[in-house]
Amino acid sequence: MKKDLGSVLALYPTPLVVVGTMVNGKPNWVLAGHVGIMGHDHIMVSLAKAHYTNQGIKETKALSVHIVDEALLKKAEYVGCVSGNQTDKSEVFTFSKGENGAPMIDMAKLSMECSVEDIYETDGFDNFILTIDHTYAEESILNEAGKINYDVFKPILFEMPGYTYLKTGETVAKCMTLEK
Repeated sequence: MKKDLGSVLALYPTPLVVVGTMVNGKPNWVLAGHVGIMGHDHIMVSLAKAHYTNQGIKETKALSVHIVDEALLKKAEYVGCVSGNQTDKSEVFTFSKGENGAPMIDMAKLSMECSVEDIYETDGFDNFILTIDHTYAEESILNEAGKINYDVFKPILFEMPGYTYLKTGETVAKCMTLEK
């Protein structure tokens, strides 16, 4: 028998990401676990309205999204635990500027440079609808065909309500092969 949990968000786990943007001329970073896919060329990042990062995203219309792996996790968690309103997080990561001016974390193995297409506001959240301008991947996480090999990359996932980080593991099956 199933129990009705009410209106509970149950789409977890989701990829854990670090979002970067320029705020008042300096890079600022925030950890985000509320991300989504919107077709093949758009993503959504949802940030609480109180985040310092939001003002930079709204001003510049440019941001970077970095998929967190185990090597990035400690610094990623730090930028999620301290507020840019009180702490200068500009030197947490070594970075380069992307083509649209967004700061890009040098040590991140998988990064997307994005432009804001729209902002959808909900109670307490700014939901940034983003166009993916460029995706950058370290060659070490690519397969022979030049595609991202997630068995090698092993991104960290975020699970809520337990506030738990999960490491991805092995491939269970290739899509559309289970009936064969």
